[in-house]
Amino acid sequence: MSSHNDNTIDKEAPSSDTVTLSAGHSSRSSLKIWLDGEFVDHEKAAISVFDHGLLYGDGCFEGIRIYNNRIFKLRTHLERMFRSAELLRLQSPYTIDEIESACREAVAVNQVSNGYIRLVFTRGVGGLGLNPFLCEKPTVFIIADSIQLYPAEMYETGLRVVMAERRRFPINCLDPSIKSLNYLNNIMAKVEAIDQGVLEAIMLNSDGHISEGTGDNIFIIKDKSIYTPSTEAGILHGITRQFVMEELAPAIGITVEEKMMYPQHILEADEVFLTGTACEIIGVTHLDDQEIGTGQVGQVTKALEAEFRKRVEKNAPED
Repeated sequence: MSSHNDNTIDKEAPSSDTVTLSAGHSSRSSLKIWLDGEFVDHEKAAISVFDHGLLYGDGCFEGIRIYNNRIFKLRTHLERMFRSAELLRLQSPYTIDEIESACREAVAVNQVSNGYIRLVFTRGVGGLGLNPFLCEKPTVFIIADSIQLYPAEMYETGLRVVMAERRRFPINCLDPSIKSLNYLNNIMAKVEAIDQGVLEAIMLNSDGHISEGTGDNIFIIKDKSIYTPSTEAGILHGITRQFVMEELAPAIGITVEEKMMYPQHILEADEVFLTGTACEIIGVTHLDDQEIGTGQVGQVTKALEAEFRKRVEKNAPED
């Protein structure tokens, strides 16, 4: 059985891809969930078994980071959330300003100074048929807690990934700009990774181009240039991805180019890293059994991580 020391996981051990308690919470039961306009004790927070979010994955969500009492890119996340809802033809019962206030209140009530927000819109209670317009009204809830996607040591030693056999669903089947509650495509690729003793998989689109990880965007560094798949590859345009492209990379004197790429581009890269709200920025050192670059987290990745940490820990932008 592989050990954590070589960046693989014990499949019989609990997964590291779990939500952990925030500082200040002695037990999960102390957590307060914002549910349809009211705070509810964690153990009493529930939605109906007839909610279409549960029955069909019909809804959307956002994951948002909190750094030193500031909610990173909160407005950008909320704008994406409302775009997702609009594309789903799901009308939020609250305005974007009301949701922003509720997020801030959830953070304050739960005393989370460094952590994570999960904001969810479901279609709401309806019948057992598919018709979404028979649902009474959307359910909205907000969890303010914390998350650890990968073990801390992997940010130093790098992440091993595998190439998933399962392909990313085509754009003409479901718009990837919708951050929907239906993550089964991603979950089945994640299962492939776990079955092979690692924590992440890279997915290709139906044409064989690199798309993204199961919950992360991917960047490739070659000859001190940075490349990332175009949104045409069927990816979510991640907010941390955008932050890297528009602010972090230029700050260290490098531009990022979007282009269609194949798995060979990963194997020929000097460095590879993943980005996402939950994972932040993490270097990738191996694809399947092959080393990437030197097999260690590279200098450009480290520089981007350092720039990211400096910006979010001192005065995380909330716009």
